[in-house]
Amino acid sequence: MHVIESNAVELSLFSHRLAAVCEEMGAILKRSAISPNIRDREDFSCALFTRGGELIAQASHIPVHLGSMAFAMSKVVDIFDWQADDVVVFNDPYLGGTHLPDITVVMPLFVEQHLTGFAAARAHHADIGGATPGSMGVETSLEKEGLIISPCYWFRAGDEQPELVKQIYARVRAPEERLGDLSAQRAACQLAAQRLNEFDRDHLESMFAALISVSESYGRTAIASIPDGIYQFEDLLEDDGCGTLNLSIKVKLTVIGEQVSVDFSGSADQSRGPVNCPLAVTAASVFYVFRCLMPKHSPQTAAIFHPISIIAPQGCLVNANAGAPVAAGNVETSQRIVDVVLGALALAIPNRIPAAAQGTMNNVIFGGGTGDSEWVYYETLAGGMGAHAAGDGLSAVQCHMTNTKNSSIEVLEMHYPLRITAYAVRKNSGGDGKYIGGDGLIREWQVVEDCHLSLLTERRLSSPYGLLGGADGKSGCNSLFSNGVWSELPAKGSVQLLAGDRIRIETPGGGAYSISDEKD
Repeated sequence: MHVIESNAVELSLFSHRLAAVCEEMGAILKRSAISPNIRDREDFSCALFTRGGELIAQASHIPVHLGSMAFAMSKVVDIFDWQADDVVVFNDPYLGGTHLPDITVVMPLFVEQHLTGFAAARAHHADIGGATPGSMGVETSLEKEGLIISPCYWFRAGDEQPELVKQIYARVRAPEERLGDLSAQRAACQLAAQRLNEFDRDHLESMFAALISVSESYGRTAIASIPDGIYQFEDLLEDDGCGTLNLSIKVKLTVIGEQVSVDFSGSADQSRGPVNCPLAVTAASVFYVFRCLMPKHSPQTAAIFHPISIIAPQGCLVNANAGAPVAAGNVETSQRIVDVVLGALALAIPNRIPAAAQGTMNNVIFGGGTGDSEWVYYETLAGGMGAHAAGDGLSAVQCHMTNTKNSSIEVLEMHYPLRITAYAVRKNSGGDGKYIGGDGLIREWQVVEDCHLSLLTERRLSSPYGLLGGADGKSGCNSLFSNGVWSELPAKGSVQLLAGDRIRIETPGGGAYSISDEKD
């Protein structure tokens, strides 16, 4: 890597120290946040960037957050004339964001009175306004999904700017909770500013440059381990919630030496429903897959992704035009992008690639009340991981582009008019084979008062694929018990619930790897 041994040790220690700062940012955010989604489920991510907006370190938080920030932050930092104690906020998916509930707080890091880098904390807020509680309904335009925050000052040289706060009070549900969570994000960034001020500026910047140089070699080495060739794969999103079915996502990987081209040409056009992806989300999904091929100790900078080029025609499902709705693109389409990229890589290196995981985040959003008693609750559900050459898939875990915890029954029932009536592993839902896919889970809620429900789910008709002859995992199922009768709910949509109604979600199992010995 062109680094002498003593410098390599120093650089490794430096990389781990930066990662520790990001982890500490996350601890501050978790302990300071108000909403259970951030405080308990830990639906947030923290990272550090160079003064040019290039990722230099991150914690092990949410892949879709971190990869998209690595892709898009440089566009944001160039907009402003930064001063100490500035704080910038944004959520616009087409200007550095992912989907509207994910709000990013950015603070410049001044060391010895010189701009040296940036700290960023991105968190999923339980509501950002819009037509449906939780801002995750089946809408047909971005503006209907909620408040759009283009990059703007929240604090300018330490002075709060009132416009953002006014917009939040005017547009979102439970605004005090939103502002409390934003303040927790700001506190996380302030912690990073304190920690980096412990460094000498010249040393810090020289180590940034060395770390970026070294980390690129990890990316190149990972790609060079894949045999040269062209590998193609296709999978489908089942629907967009607005009547369009079977939206194709096609990928062609072209591996030449230490570089790879990831081409989505031929994928479906952008959709009327909210399954579209801004390019940052697509990049995050691609980056995640290739990061999984690298050693765990690889320095987590943007440079490890320099050997990866992405082609996605403007206006297609995975590179939608500005204004297209994206609520499910970040949580559902990102998962399918992972499925197709892994499927293509399985043609090249099947012994290193797992069968398909559940392929969905199983988004469930409840909301109700009025005025000061208005409430919104959001969670995603675990499912089965795909089996692989070394063994069975894990059961009832968060998969791929999400990395949140489950919501504890105690916290949920303490804060919301909801009761958990069932929570269990969904036995025998993983695919059968030499190595079996992980099982999904079953979670059932009873609502105590009338409220609103939104669902954004996938793999309800299709199944997570097995590899090398292994069987597919079972698809998921959404059900409603009302007036003494069970009925099936669609994968995506909204419904009004009455007190006493029950919602049951059965999540998909993972695909199996290889035909079982009994069938060989």
